[in-house]
This record gives sequence, structure tokens and C-alpha cells, in this order.
Amino acid sequence: MIHKYTVVPRVPERLRALLEIARNLWWTWNRNAVALFRRIDLNLWEDSHHNPIALLGAIEPERLKALQEDEAFLAHMDAVEADLQSHLASSTWYEKAYSRSGEARIAYFSAEFGLHESLPIYSGGLGLLAGDHIKSSADLGLPLVGVSLAYHQGYNHQYLSSDGWQLEQYADNDFSNMPMTLVKDAQGQEVRIDVRIGPRDVTARLWKVQVGRVPIYFLDANLPVNDSQDREITKRLYGGDLEMRIRQEILLGIGGMRALLRLGYPPTVCHMNEGHSAFLALERIRLLMESSGLSFDEAREAVGAGTVFTTHTPVPAGNDRFPSSLVLDYVGDYIPSLQLSVEEFLGLGREDPADENEHFCMTVLALRLASNANGVSELHGSISRNMWKKMWPAVPEQEIPIRHITNGVHTHTWLSDEFSRLFERYLGPHWLNDPVNIDVWSCVAEIPDNELWRAKEHLRARLVSFVRKRLKTQAHRLGASHNKMLVAEEALDPETLTIGFARRFATYKRANLILRDTERLKRILLDKDCPVQLIFAGKAHPQDQPGKELIRQIVQLAKSEELQNRIVFIEDYDIDVARMLVQGVDVWLNTPRRPFEASGTSGMKAAMNGSLNVSILDGWWCEAYDGENGWAIGAGEEFKDRDYQDWMESEMLYDLLDKEVIPFFYDRGPDGVPREWLSRMKASMMTCGPQFNTSRMVQEYTEQMYVPAVIQAAALARNEFVLSRDVAAWKRRIQETWGKVKIVSVTADTTDELAVGGDLGLEALVDLGPLAPEDVAVEVIFGQLDSKEDIQDVEVVALQPQRNDDDATVFRGIIPCRRAGQHGFAVRVLPFRHDLNSKFEPGFLTWWGGGEGEVMPNIAQKVGVSP
Repeated sequence: MIHKYTVVPRVPERLRALLEIARNLWWTWNRNAVALFRRIDLNLWEDSHHNPIALLGAIEPERLKALQEDEAFLAHMDAVEADLQSHLASSTWYEKAYSRSGEARIAYFSAEFGLHESLPIYSGGLGLLAGDHIKSSADLGLPLVGVSLAYHQGYNHQYLSSDGWQLEQYADNDFSNMPMTLVKDAQGQEVRIDVRIGPRDVTARLWKVQVGRVPIYFLDANLPVNDSQDREITKRLYGGDLEMRIRQEILLGIGGMRALLRLGYPPTVCHMNEGHSAFLALERIRLLMESSGLSFDEAREAVGAGTVFTTHTPVPAGNDRFPSSLVLDYVGDYIPSLQLSVEEFLGLGREDPADENEHFCMTVLALRLASNANGVSELHGSISRNMWKKMWPAVPEQEIPIRHITNGVHTHTWLSDEFSRLFERYLGPHWLNDPVNIDVWSCVAEIPDNELWRAKEHLRARLVSFVRKRLKTQAHRLGASHNKMLVAEEALDPETLTIGFARRFATYKRANLILRDTERLKRILLDKDCPVQLIFAGKAHPQDQPGKELIRQIVQLAKSEELQNRIVFIEDYDIDVARMLVQGVDVWLNTPRRPFEASGTSGMKAAMNGSLNVSILDGWWCEAYDGENGWAIGAGEEFKDRDYQDWMESEMLYDLLDKEVIPFFYDRGPDGVPREWLSRMKASMMTCGPQFNTSRMVQEYTEQMYVPAVIQAAALARNEFVLSRDVAAWKRRIQETWGKVKIVSVTADTTDELAVGGDLGLEALVDLGPLAPEDVAVEVIFGQLDSKEDIQDVEVVALQPQRNDDDATVFRGIIPCRRAGQHGFAVRVLPFRHDLNSKFEPGFLTWWGGGEGEVMPNIAQKVGVSP
């Protein structure tokens, strides 16, 4: 029998502030706080992987004694502590803007949070986005908490075999020796919750990570009280099979909701970051049914109004889908508490609820139960509407209720110290308090070219030094010869144009696009007058063999005698490596196969550090690129022949490098400064900096999603949920009677050609059956026709009830004629209430030309509009 106990850092009273600072990840984006920990013991700081708790637990007592007698150190510590207290106590953007909007409690659920390398419980882009979302929420003062799982082995650590094949190892996380705190109640007992997962009850305890003003709670099932299989649930991030994935998602969604209630934090709004946590909406419905006596439909109205869903995956295979039998094995016992039949429950997760062969999809469940949904870039919003249009049959794709809020990055976290000091000098000392201010960012133009260039050269030299150390460690692990160690120590050149490519090694990201023509690439890299060097980093999923093969190809090429000083691959890509790369490279290369990049954020991080993007027009770069702030590979084309696409876009990339990127970099003035290059650097920072940051992103989520959800949810809950009951009853009435609604006829004022600036009047005769005019919206959609006679850039005008004609109602409206050309219109009727989040929410729609209550394809009526 092993009796466990925990040893915590013993810090003298005068230095207690160090523990307070260390346990709030605010320090990760405060360079003065980072400098404080580095000052304690630089070597130990590096050895602890920048973990201040581990640092303080390993420091020698003699060193602590010296620090408490070091007046300069104490002054530094006191200043950092004062800054932390100021951050926690100062008034915030949210407080000023929304203090009167009603009480809000926002819960942000994510399967991973990438906050810092000292907390290795993240995988990649989704987690880093979630971490930056939390940090900006803390800066802006949102009443928000995070919810996730505490993975004891996190994601895999990558190492390479001698032939370049990726291998994985998993290290155990010691949460008690990390910036995490075990959550206990007033009696000092661990706070725990229970969740039924399949055949057994699973118990989880909670860990807390404080991020500025915002706490994140992590559920941990690795407890002796649980069955050995259930202890594995929180072992690894994205590890295991479908069965493990659904068990994790039940714990995250249902267990996460129970944890918040156990902590006394019933959320008014829940934000699901991807579909992994979608079961939380069902748990909120169940709890409301239990506490308020509502039916499923009534509770669903109230819960949906306060639920936000963000989808990140533009690839159908990237959305979690489970066989119905697996779902029933693990949540079958849960279904009766929702008062649903098995088929009704499974239908919630199917694009076509009636298709018994369709798997249960977590994205579909989230879209069905959240009244607010979005993609993560303008292009991804469009892709998402196309992906999930089957859920809204007969609704024009442009109107499907999935909007977009483009991702951003946390400026404080990713901006280098060198550039931060420049910005303080030329943008003003308080520029970070308003990182979305375009006028402030325009002051980048005032930074002297030679100062900006020196800062970038310093960052590139630091990157080269960092890479050499990492390569030497890799070579030592493989037992490299003395000569190989020398090659590692002398890799790269701090004065050479440096291109970085670092991300998850999925095949659609095409890490090998630049390697397609090896001979041409050699000519580019080995040019004596204008050399180029490439740095690669990134992990393939452990089960992704093609992704691993891409890594092997790059490593083999980097080992060739010709290119060993021009191409390197860094093992074990993490936040520390990412920070060094985005700050140090000159060019950030991004070559996904359009349109499979939902957003991408690494290029945003590079841009704020003066790195220029060379990218396919996919994800965020479609919105950011203006012709002067970087380079685009192609013009946004999409190809059916992938081999031809790869060949074409690789040729475009080589041409860009040969004809523009490399000449701009090496075209120097008498002082050695590349003026044209710096002009593009400044344009990139001025255009990308104020737009593609999480301060702007979180403000948009607040204004477009959170606050409206708070208001709507409060309205539905008022007076013992009278409005929720009313909306649910109204929807039942619509469902029972919609089959009697039909558009009898549509007439236009004229069939002649119309002039630009004129109007086309329309009347629709609609038989509403037992419904009243106020129960429906009669609309005309219109716009220019394409070659397939489909309406493009759909516009909508509501027709207003005018009079009764026999047993039908006449609705009238006017279409404005703004542009010449061939146009079309179509008339439709749909259920309507002013308090619906989306007019397509009831799920019924009748087009002119359809039968009674029948959902019909868009029928465009042509109208010629002359100049």
C-alpha cells in the first residue's frame, strides 16, 4: 500500500508573491514577469521547461535566502505583483460596455487549452485558439470560465528515428508541480462530480488554472475509486479509439456542466468550441426539465437561446461521428431522463433524422441545440454552410444560419520583446490596451527602417541559435558522430533569408509542396549571392501514416550533404518552438489545399512579428491579403485534379520566390537595409495587427453571440419560462398545421424590361390555413442570375399583408432594381416570430411552385433589368 502525499515549494514569506504570480498564467504574457523567473536561475528555468512552480520547487534554499536579501530582485518582484493586482482590479472593456446588460455567466468548453509550454495538455491549433480566447477574455474582463479535461499524459512528444520516421512517447504530467491547483471545498475536501458513462459511474475531481481574471476547470478521472478502464478517460488527448472518444466527450460535456453547478456557477451562456462538448446542451436541457417541470421541447428553447457553437473543421471526416449502437451503449440509460424515444434522441445527431443508417454526429448535435453558430473565417463560414446545408433543405445556401467570426491571436502572448519595445516607443506606451485600434497600428509606419531591421535581424539570429541547440540535442540522442554534432552546431546562417513551415502534418497542409521539384529548390536554396534556408516543425497524428511519411521525406532531404545546412526539421513542435519560429523567420509559408484550412493562426502570429506570409488564399489569408502585405500563391483557384493542383501551385511558389520574395529581401541600400522588404513588413503589421487578434475576436463574440444570448435566454426564462413554453407550443402548432399553407399565386406589376433605379412590385396570394398573418413571413428573394440561372448574392424583401381575398391573404412588396443584367426572384413563406434566433429555426419553408406545405427547390423567375 503506497500512501500518497504532495510536496509543494517552500518559499520564505518575503518571496510569497512569487507563488501568487506563478499560479496565475497572466505571467505568460507579461514579459517583466517572465524576466523575473529567468532572474531566479536561468539554467533551471530552461530545464523546467519554463514552469515557475517546478522552478520554485527545485531552487536551492541558499539561493532563496540570497533572493530575499537582494533589494533589486525584491523591487522587481514587487513591481510584477503590483502589475498583477492592477490587472485583476482595473476596470475593463466589458464592465464599461455591458454593465447594464444583465447578469452573465459564460462557460467556454474546449477539449484542449494551449496556454503555455509548462502546461502540456494541448495538441495544436484548436487548443492554442482556445488559450488565446481565454487570455483576451481576461484582458477584456468577460465573466467567463473555461472547462476541459486534465490529461495525465497530454498529447504525444515527438522524436525521430535515425531515418526520420516519427515516433511518439508520452510523459506523465505531475499537476501538483504545475501551475494548477486542486479544487477543494470549504471543509478542505476535494470537489468531485459523478457521471454515468456506459455501464459504470465515473468520478472526477477538478483542477483549476487561473488565467488573469478567468479560471479554467479541468476534470480528472484518474482516481483509485474508478474502474481501471475509466481512469484512462483522462489519460491522453485525442488518444484511443471511437469508444474512448465518446467517453471523453460525455465526461467533458455532461461532467463539465455538473462541475460548474457543483462550483456554484450555473452558466447563462455555454460556448462549445468544436463539437466535442455538445453533450453539455443535453445536460442543460435535462437539468431544466428536472428543476422547472418543462418538456424537452420547452427546455430546448431556453437552453438553445443560451448556447453558442463554433465549428473549426472544413473536412467532413474531421467531425466526430459515432455508430448508433456505440451511442446507445454509453448514453442509452441517459435518454429516458430527456423524455425522448431512442429514435428521437438519435435523430438529434443526424443530418437526416429519419435516416437510421446515418451515424450520430457531434457537430450536427451542436448545430441542432445551439441557436448561435459560426465558422472561424469568412471562407470557412461559407464552407460550413455548404457542408451542413442538408440540415436546412430548400434554404438558399447563403442564408443557412452559420455566420463567421474570424479567428485571431493574443497579441501580448506572441509578440516578441524586441518588437514590443519598438511599439512602446513609436506607438505609445499604452498601445497594448487597445490592440484593435487601426490608427494606433498605423504608427508602425513611423518606426525607422534601420531600427526595425536590427530588431528582425536579432530575432533571426536568436532563432538560429535556438535551432542549433535543438538539433544538437536531437543528434546527441541518436548517438551522432563528432562530425554530425559539428554540423548541428553550425546549422543555418543568421544572415540568410529564413522560411518557416510549422503546423500539424496532415497531408492537406502539403508540407512537401515546396519540395516537389527538388532540383529547382536546390538552385533556390544554394544560390551563392542570395541563399535561402528552410525550417520545418510539426507533428503527425500517431495514426496518420501519410503525415509521418511527409516528415520522413523532409528529414531525409535535410540529411543530404548538399542541403544539410539549408533545411532543418525540429522535433517535438510545441508553444516554445512556435514562439521562436513566428518571431524569428522572415517568411511564413502556408500551403494548404484550398479550401481545407478553416482559418489558421500561425501566420497571424508571424505577421505581428514582421514575418511576411507567403500563402495559398485559404482561411484567414483570403481576408488579410491586399497585394502589398505579403504574397499569395495563386488567386484562390480550386482544382478537381489534385496532382495538377500540386504541380501548378508549386510552380507558382517557386516563381514567387525567384522573382519577388528573394530579390526584395536581398535588395539592400548602402546601409545594408532592404527598404522594399521593410515596406511590406510594415504593411503586414499595420493591416494584420489590428484585425487578426483575439481582442477583436472576443469583442465580436461578445457583441454578436454572448450578449444577445444572455438577453434571449433571460427573456425565455422570465416568469417561470412562460416564453419558452409559449414558443414550444407555437412550434407544435406550426408543425401540426403547416401542411395546409400554400402560395396560391404570385403576380408582378410588369413583365417589361425595367430600368436601373426603378422598382418591381409583387403581390403574393397565400392560403395560410388556420394560421394568422402574424404567424408567418412572406418573402421574396432576388438577385442576379449566374450561368446556371441560380440567384447569386441573395437579397431578401419582406412582403406585407394587405387584404383578404376569399380565404387567402394578399401580401405585397417591392424589389429594387439596382444593377443591370438578368435577375431572378422567388417567393416563399415560412413560420415567423420576432423572438426566434433564426427565421429557419422552426424547420418549415414553402416556395412558390410547391404543393401544400411542400419544401421545394428554389424556383427563380427571370426579370430583365436594362441600364
